[in-house]
Amino acid sequence: MKKTLLVSLFFIFLSSCATQTFRIQNGSFDKEPAEEQMAMFFVGGLGQKQVINAAEICGGYNKIAKVETELRFLDGLLSFLSSGVFTPRVARVYCLK
Repeated sequence: MKKTLLVSLFFIFLSSCATQTFRIQNGSFDKEPAEEQMAMFFVGGLGQKQVINAAEICGGYNKIAKVETELRFLDGLLSFLSSGVFTPRVARVYCLK
């Protein structure tokens, strides 16, 4: 029992977070995102996509500062516990001031 728990904890600590950031324009932007959405994918997101219209959120394409997606620890844990069937991610849109 202890060995199984130790091995499980080892693999949980090996799992990491991942963030992809796409800088659209340089400039000053709020630290808080203008929009944050949870994207829920299944089977690792194979063949799936989620579209977020950042230009609509920021009021024009020239007002988009950056867009980022993040796989947090909890998201990775949920994916691990479901054997990759459920794979959530967070998407954020930041607008220029």
